[in-house]
Amino acid sequence: MTPAIFVVRATVPDASKREEFDRWYRDVHMPDAVRSFGVRKAWRVWSLSDPAVHQAMYQFDDVAAMERAVGGDEMKRLIADFNRDWPEVTRTRESFALAQTVDG
Repeated sequence: MTPAIFVVRATVPDASKREEFDRWYRDVHMPDAVRSFGVRKAWRVWSLSDPAVHQAMYQFDDVAAMERAVGGDEMKRLIADFNRDWPEVTRTRESFALAQTVDG
């Protein structure tokens, strides 16, 4: 099985909202997404080169599990919740299949 990673890149245009967005994502959205997707692991980062950019990554056991999760009703609900709470935050979504890992 090849692990798959679903990535959501969000841009928070108002710097004064970053802390509130960070708290909401940490305490509400990511835990909800992890439960809804049934992922193996999730993590998120803020860009150091563009402080408005936030990226969340969700690791699935395989591509089929990811496709089921992001194509289902729970994904629609998560998107609706996000749009309700953060209508000014734009997002892009990408799906990846893990090609290689190297431990250092």
